[in-house]
Formats: sequence, C-alpha cells, structure tokens
Amino acid sequence: MSEKKLHSVLNSTGFKELMDIRNGPALAADEVRITGSDPLYTSPFRIGETAAAALAARGVAANDLWEMRNGYRQTVSVDVKAAAATSLYGGNMTQCRDEHGVYQPIPYSDAMKHMVSLTQPWQANDGRWLLPHTNLAHLEQRILDVIQCESSVASIRDGVGMWHADKLEDAIADAFACAGMVRTPEEWLEHPHGAYLASRPVVEITRIDDSPPEPLPPGAAPLSGVRVLDLTRILAGPTAGLGMAEHGADVLMVTAPHLPQVPSFVRDTSHGKRSCYLDIAKAEEAERLYELVKESDVFIDGYRPHRLAAHGFGADELIARRPGLVHVTVNCFGSGGPFASRAGWDQVAQAVTGICHTQGEALEAGQPKLTPVFMCDFLTGFLATFGAMVALARRAREGGSYRVQVSLCQSAMFLQRQGLIDHFHGAPNKLTPEEFEPLAVVDEGTVYGDLKTLGPVLKMSETPCVWSGTTPALGSSKAVWLPR
Repeated sequence: MSEKKLHSVLNSTGFKELMDIRNGPALAADEVRITGSDPLYTSPFRIGETAAAALAARGVAANDLWEMRNGYRQTVSVDVKAAAATSLYGGNMTQCRDEHGVYQPIPYSDAMKHMVSLTQPWQANDGRWLLPHTNLAHLEQRILDVIQCESSVASIRDGVGMWHADKLEDAIADAFACAGMVRTPEEWLEHPHGAYLASRPVVEITRIDDSPPEPLPPGAAPLSGVRVLDLTRILAGPTAGLGMAEHGADVLMVTAPHLPQVPSFVRDTSHGKRSCYLDIAKAEEAERLYELVKESDVFIDGYRPHRLAAHGFGADELIARRPGLVHVTVNCFGSGGPFASRAGWDQVAQAVTGICHTQGEALEAGQPKLTPVFMCDFLTGFLATFGAMVALARRAREGGSYRVQVSLCQSAMFLQRQGLIDHFHGAPNKLTPEEFEPLAVVDEGTVYGDLKTLGPVLKMSETPCVWSGTTPALGSSKAVWLPR
C-alpha cells in the first residue's frame, strides 16, 4: 500500500472523529497502520474502511490501557478487507467440520431466510416505503397483528400497501414492535430525531458520578482482570462483549432460558466468553446478579430502552451499588430524541437514516435496498468496545462512574459521513478461500461442533487479540467471576 493511501486512511474523518472522542495524547506516526481499501461488497458505502477505522480506534484505546500497565505502547494494524468481512455474518465465514473431516459453510436456517424475505422495504399507499422487522416470533406476530396480514411476502407487501408509511411506522412502534419508514439522508437530518443525533458524538461517554481512581488489575493483556457483564442478544451488543473478550476481559453473558435467541447469532458472537442463566424476574436470581455487579467493571445493556431499569437494573441503580462502574448502552435510536424509547434493528436503522435510499439509488434498483451485510450492528459493537475502554482509562486516571452510549442509528450516520465510492459494481461480497484461511481460527469441541471461523482481525504487536476457551453453550457456566 502506498504511503499516500496509508496516510489518507489514518487521517480519514472517521478515525479523527474517534480520536477526538478519545481526547488523549497524540499518536506516534507508526503506531497505527490500516491497509487496503473498499469495496468488498456491492455497496457505495465505505463499509470496510469505516469498520477498519473503528477497529483501529479500538486498538488505540486498548493501547492506552496497555501503556498504563507497562509504560510503553505497541503497534496496531487492520486490513480493510478483513474488517469488512467481520460484517459478513455466517455464510462462508463460519464453517463446521463434516463427517469426512472437511470444513463446510453452515447454511442459513430456513427461519433466517424467511425473516430476510419479509424484512425488506415495502411500498405504502402514499408512495413511500416502510421496512417491518420480523426477527423473533413474538415481534413478528405484533407486526402481523398491526398490519392484519399473514407471514408471507405477498401478505406483508399487500398489508403495508394499505397504510401511509408514517402512520404505520408509528402504529408498529405503539405495538412495541419494530419498523422504519425509509427516508433520504437529508430527510433524516431534518427530522427531530436525526437532528438530535447529529448534535451528539457517535460514542457518548459521560461521567455520571464520582468515585476514587481504580488502577488496572495485574495482567498480561489490556483488559486482563477486567470483569464484564454482557446482558445483550443479537449482534451489536454481543459484538461489544466479544471485543472486550479479545483484549483479555472476563466476559460473562447473562440471559435466561425463556428469552428468545437466534442460535447462529449466539454461536458467532460468544467466542471467548462464558454464559450463565439468571432470571431477573426471580428475586433470588436478581440478587445474584446484583452481587456480580458489585464485583464487575463493565455492564453492557442491550435491552429495549428502560426495560432493565424497570427491573431495578438501570444505570443509576447499578452505579449506586457499584461506584466506578462503566455502564454501556447499546440500542437502535440512541440517547435521546423523539424515537429514543423505540426498539429497532440494523435494518430499521438503515431504513430511517437514509442508507436504504442511497443503496437502492446507487444500484439503480428503482426502490430502496438494504446493504448486503449487517454493518450497523458490527460497527456499533466495535464502537461500544472502544467507548468502554476509553471510559476505563478515564476511571483509572481520574476516578468516576461512566455511561457509554452507542446506537445503530448513530453508526449508520457515522458510516454515511465517510462518503461514497463509485467502483463497487462487481464486488465479490465475500472473501475468497485464499483470503479467508489466514484469518480463520479453529474452535474444536464446541456445542455446535468443530468450527472454523473468521478470527479477530485487529492486530496488536504485543498482545494479540485472542478468544480464550471454547465457544460456550448458553447457561453452561456458574454465575461467578473467575479469580483475578
């Protein structure tokens, strides 16, 4: 890669924006190296370059913690194509060994294919477009009840066609389900919610209470000895926990047997973590979670806004029990604004912020289109890990309890701020086997079989990102912390 190209990537608006949020000492010229360029996907968006910038920023935040431990820094590198591939959920990026000892791609489930077929932009009777999100059976049923249709492409299409798009968007939100009216980027920025988000940083880090400084515990990796409670499901939040595990944290996933999951999403975002069951609706199990919180460093909340707070696990309640906690919120619509209480998914964020409009226009499709990958989910996860580590560094230096807030819509807006490319037609949409193999890691003996999957793509010279242990089954660990 030419020095000119390397310089332009490191000085991209995205990387600089994140370094401004870090607000730390200037970096040495040779600390961060980003190589390669888009496109991997048939999309005008700089998916790989934006993901690489976020991962590089995460590496810098990890380096800040590493320097606190050791007094010196290490080098950080990311390849753009590999970073882009992190958004390629499943497919050729997760393979399972068959009875002949050959690793084969794991096909998408019929349920996933059906969800994808329904979760698309459909034209309303006012000429606008609306995307209903049908992942998870109970949320799909709420959509069907509002639209009064069946679970089929034809019925969803015809049902949406009976409504005005904005009225249907509101009706679905009122039913505690998820949908988004397709807007242009300009319409979104003029909307009160888009305008609110545009006024806020893409990663909001707020000191919300005082507490003494907390030096990092002893350890060989940036997050060694750091304890993370991961109360998230389905891609963005779990990706945040995954990133912390890659830097050495003890990440304990907390869920309950009755909560709906997407098994393949669990499989692909649980590497390096442990998993326990606690039902916070039961007093004894809620108390056990409180005890875990008292000995934790980071709490990641991926629930619908205010849902955990209703059970006594909001940021203020947790910080009262554990001063110095870093509380991370991962949601669709961000920290405030008129849509702040609404739930949503990657595709909803793409619809409302203008990504669907631009993608369809660039493809000359005659209608809005989703990008080929869930890039809002993974980008949000990278940014959450970055924000949590920046907050941990501030806690170590200055003390305090912190709130870190990231969202799918903010990530979508961040991606759009990086500009567009025009040479994406004919992009392969996946890595070749020759590109995949050097990046792959093998995880044998998991509950899912022997796996080969895309490994951590952020490279650090002294503390390589790794996944410890075997990808766990849900509920397979006790609700306890590992010894420091």
